[in-house]
Amino acid sequence: MYMFKYILKRLALMLMTFCIIMLMCFVLIKLLPIVVTVQVGQDANIIYSRLEARGYICNVVYDPATQLWSYDTVPILTQLGTYLQRIFLEGDFGIGVTMAEYMNQPVWDVFVEKMPPTVLINVYSSLIGIPIGLGLGIFAALKKNKWQDQVINVVVILLISLPSIVLGLIIQYVFCYKLGWFPLTMQSGYDYFSWDMFVSMLPAVFSLCLGSIATYTRFTRAELTEVLTSEFMLLARTKGLTRGQATVRHALRNAMVPIFPMLLSEFVLVLSGSLVIEQMFSIPGVGRLYLDSINYQDYDFFMLLSGFYTLVGLCAGIITDISYGFIDPRIRMGAK
Repeated sequence: MYMFKYILKRLALMLMTFCIIMLMCFVLIKLLPIVVTVQVGQDANIIYSRLEARGYICNVVYDPATQLWSYDTVPILTQLGTYLQRIFLEGDFGIGVTMAEYMNQPVWDVFVEKMPPTVLINVYSSLIGIPIGLGLGIFAALKKNKWQDQVINVVVILLISLPSIVLGLIIQYVFCYKLGWFPLTMQSGYDYFSWDMFVSMLPAVFSLCLGSIATYTRFTRAELTEVLTSEFMLLARTKGLTRGQATVRHALRNAMVPIFPMLLSEFVLVLSGSLVIEQMFSIPGVGRLYLDSINYQDYDFFMLLSGFYTLVGLCAGIITDISYGFIDPRIRMGAK
């Protein structure tokens, strides 16, 4: 009962936080001036007409003498009401207006189309990073204060200190440019599960997972080292268990209580960490689309993608908290 009430409370707080953040994003993006960049083959009159039709501006006037456009901005609250009405009553998240590549395309359809590359590089990153990170952390804990542990600690500190963008540049220069093992950018096309496509994704995957490996290693080593020095481990050894048996049967099970929720949260949060990496390696995913929507001030794309990344961050936190109660029955979240 305590757990059920706790989950409902956290969900309500998450929903309230989500609404506040999205309201702030909507107001702030609407306070910026609308900058329409007319590219080759585009008509500024059509772009301003679309903005007016979507309810962003009104009274659009073109002055042939100065070749300038003038318009009045619709009140923000009116725009917000129109935006919410379209979403909840019509299921319309908007259309592309200012980005030439996605002009007049439904925002939701483009978002769904861009999701597979983003999800795949993050799933591959987790599949590679989790076992390696856990394995190195366990090995370092068992070899505490020995030379193996010292080497692992130095590598971990180095990887944690370097941001993913720096790791991406190093991987691009060494493995893609100098050695030629991988292509510099992701292969184009939609055959995401072919071998050539997988190889072209690996530089971006390694850029993401190296930092995660360092985090998993450090956290696992710290937790397992603490458990190995506990009194119940000494009791297990005095009962006749070997060091390996005591480690597998007791130490690892207790150490995984805080580690497993961390893995869940990292898996969810890694989706929000691929924004710059997608841009660097030309991954046609959601992260690159988000940056483009900010640069071109495409409101509907910006709002949908801001909601997606906000929801990812909030879900990571609530999944971590709730998972503690399911992993360890001794933990009763929300109990007095």
